[in-house]
Amino acid sequence: MRLLLDTHVALWAITDSRRLGQAAKTLIGDPANRVSVSAVTIWEIAIKHALCRRGAMPLPAAAALGYFRASGYTLLAIQPAHALALEHLADLHADPFDRMLIAQALTEPLRLVTHDPLVARYSETIIRV
Repeated sequence: MRLLLDTHVALWAITDSRRLGQAAKTLIGDPANRVSVSAVTIWEIAIKHALCRRGAMPLPAAAALGYFRASGYTLLAIQPAHALALEHLADLHADPFDRMLIAQALTEPLRLVTHDPLVARYSETIIRV
């Protein structure tokens, strides 16, 4: 299965947070699954960490990127097709980072792994953990 981790799930995974549930750990740890992290996640971490929202973003973006690479995650770039897909998303969630992750997941296709119930409402292919 091809997975795309939502930012909070990706951070929980690399910081070994107790918030990362067993279902997510199993998905991420399964060698049959290809785990991806988007450039959107790096962008979100960089912006929020710079704004001193360190509770939500405990690491600077460069450190997070290093951990993502060390964990073997595939890095997903933002493509024009992803941006175009935003026009067709329902207006269920206002967060621009989440909306781009959803667009990427639906376009590629990838299974977005999230803990956010609003994000999960976009498609039955999204995995809520």
